[in-house]
Amino acid sequence: MMIVFYEDRNFQGRSYECMSDCSDMSSYLSRCSSCRVESGCFVVYDRPNYMGNQYFLRRGEYSDYMSFGMSDSIQSCRLIPQHQGSYRMRIYERENFQGQNHELMNDCDNIMDRYCLSDCQSCNVMDGHWLMYEQPHYRGRMVYLRPGEYRSMRDVGYSGMRLSSVRRIMESC
Repeated sequence: MMIVFYEDRNFQGRSYECMSDCSDMSSYLSRCSSCRVESGCFVVYDRPNYMGNQYFLRRGEYSDYMSFGMSDSIQSCRLIPQHQGSYRMRIYERENFQGQNHELMNDCDNIMDRYCLSDCQSCNVMDGHWLMYEQPHYRGRMVYLRPGEYRSMRDVGYSGMRLSSVRRIMESC
């Protein structure tokens, strides 16, 4: 698993090879304007410490951070580990695991239509790695969820955002 970051667009300027999580790219580069995912899958963030807008990147070349929707330089990244086995998460209508809840083991392109949930404000990821999106059909801003308890979606930087669809990260990254 490796991603190479470059200071300038089109893979120019100083570079930094990364094979794990990196909470602050400024330790290695003055800015990060392009990257090449050699192997694996990563989530990149437009703020340090895994905050801000998130973008899922699989193997490939990204000559300009704007090519995948980012409005500013890449500031931090997480390696998404390979997952073998089942996928399971429980979503809750309200914070602190309150309100209606449903267990998911598959992708869901519209949480409101499928489960009649008005919102998803907390969740417990038991198995697998997931991407949750603010709009149905896997559109809009996204949040990466790895196994763990999320008492409030604000904890992952999304206050006031309605989460409307979710998909498993199943790529053999």
